[in-house]
Amino acid sequence: MNSPSAVAGAVAQGRLAGRRVLYTGASGGLGHQTTLDMLAEGAEVFALDRDHSKNASLLADTPEAQAARLHLLEIDLADVAGLRATLARITADKPLDVVINNAAIYPSKPFEEFTLEEHRTVHAVNVEAALICMAAALPGMRAQGWGRVINVTSITLTGGWENLTPYVQSKGALLGLTRAWAREFGKWGITVNAIAPGAFPTDAEKIHPDPEGYVKFVMDHQAVKRRGTPHDIAAAILFLASEGAGFITGQNIAVDGGWNMT
Repeated sequence: MNSPSAVAGAVAQGRLAGRRVLYTGASGGLGHQTTLDMLAEGAEVFALDRDHSKNASLLADTPEAQAARLHLLEIDLADVAGLRATLARITADKPLDVVINNAAIYPSKPFEEFTLEEHRTVHAVNVEAALICMAAALPGMRAQGWGRVINVTSITLTGGWENLTPYVQSKGALLGLTRAWAREFGKWGITVNAIAPGAFPTDAEKIHPDPEGYVKFVMDHQAVKRRGTPHDIAAAILFLASEGAGFITGQNIAVDGGWNMT
């Protein structure tokens, strides 16, 4: 097991002190708060997101004492060559300790209206980028005998939503990767788990034509009668990224207020 390395900026304290984290989709609705919480727990975060305005918002919300540990990398994850070059720079001198595959696109329309190219575009961002990130991180994790990988899946895998075929398919692929990687990488001290968020009030909900009706739909299905917050997702991710989760692997943990109970 590696000992936490020194990082730039203020002396870091917390569960992730000294850990180097790669986080895709880090500036989005759920990623924004998780990134801030990881910085507060002492992590050095390499935040990959293509949305300039969201990146600016994340930077503005980052406390000055923690800003040196946040590396905002504006990149389109579908750009394979650019992504590989970025990852090579990140891992050139030090290994990554944690990889969070969170970035996703979610076009919505009936299955018959999707072209094969549109399916491929969703797969490129939602799945292939995770493959590339894992390929870059694995050698360092294996060498140090420690690693945490967290894939963000979705409640939509339970089958309650229409018009999201490429997205649901991609999340199913991530769940398959979670289980395959957990089995294969466990011998090197690397755990691989998935988080399945429920219905959170983020930009993703804007695809629904009846917002009030959708909120009622959510509340009717949840056992916990409140909307989820980004802090709820952050808490689960922080735990799975920590030393304390070292005997948990290959799991898909629903963070959904008790919507799906398996």
